[in-house]
Amino acid sequence: MAHRIRYIMIGGFLGAGKTTTLGKLAAHYREQGLNVGIVTNDQATDLVDTNTLRGMGFEVGEVAGACFCCNFNELIDTMGNLSAEQRPDVILAEPVGSCTDLVATVIQPIKQLFDAEFDIAPYPVILKPSHGIRILKNEQRGGFSPKAEYILKKQLEEADLILINRIDELTSEKVDEICALCDEQLPGTPLIRMSAKTGSGIPELVEFLSQDGDFGRKILDIDYDIYADGEAELGWLNSSLTLTSENEFDLDAFLFGVVETLQAKLHEADLEPAHLKAIGLWEGFFGVANLISSDTKVELSLPSNQKARNSEVIINARVACDPELLETLVNEAVADVAAKQNVNFEFRQTQRFRPGRPVPTHRLSTPVGS
Repeated sequence: MAHRIRYIMIGGFLGAGKTTTLGKLAAHYREQGLNVGIVTNDQATDLVDTNTLRGMGFEVGEVAGACFCCNFNELIDTMGNLSAEQRPDVILAEPVGSCTDLVATVIQPIKQLFDAEFDIAPYPVILKPSHGIRILKNEQRGGFSPKAEYILKKQLEEADLILINRIDELTSEKVDEICALCDEQLPGTPLIRMSAKTGSGIPELVEFLSQDGDFGRKILDIDYDIYADGEAELGWLNSSLTLTSENEFDLDAFLFGVVETLQAKLHEADLEPAHLKAIGLWEGFFGVANLISSDTKVELSLPSNQKARNSEVIINARVACDPELLETLVNEAVADVAAKQNVNFEFRQTQRFRPGRPVPTHRLSTPVGS
């Protein structure tokens, strides 16, 4: 019998740092001589995360059109198609950031139906400090409605491990405060302080993930009406466009400018971003700019350091607003920056919508073996 594949799923809210964390883990396992496959997930195609991880040299499959729980069979098929020539030792899975109840709808069904093929690792969930601390403190202006905040809280509730990410951007006092809030509201759940960007905490995460045991057993008591309403609050947009110019332009400056301009437009309209991402691709090089909340700065997370006369760009925006308004604001931001840099642009495809009600393929109300 072929060896069982280690299945590692990393949860967390939109903008928590899942893609960066998966990239660090994938690099670690590859350095250990293991074959690594990655599966990304989104409500639509043209996903920045997929292109980012592929740009790092990893094999990536994408489950698009619905979350893992609602597209379970495609998740299984996608994992089966990874490295047909060389079976993966490890599969890293990144679910949609607005999704929860993944233990009951993904982990437990894999255990029940595919136990001979997959070995389930502990299930970590990344806490996004910028929104997380406001939501855990029940501040009146957490950025989202109570229904959307409900999703973040439920994500943490089903975790085997909580990762306090972005500690490099926080004071030690702020990190201590977040840990105290987690200990108070989620007693008994282990915590790791981590910076996916710098790699701090990644060795501890790897050690935790290496444990054998019956993980992924926290079945949520969840109200799907609240969950569905919380997801539907978010406007979802994936746009792909082509840039051309007679003269060379700074690709990173374009990406950064679009996200920064969009941030300003959202602030003016009093709209809260859950995550904004833009990736530019040119002749094997790529750059990524992103924003994770209204009270953080735009970041050029992966600079391309390139000047180009043409580029393919993908923009992903998740904002608490009407999708049609979001498309208008994205188009205006692109036009503003293109005019400043004398760049021509053409939108090839745009998908905008509010996520529909989650209808899981499977949902186990009790853990396998109970």
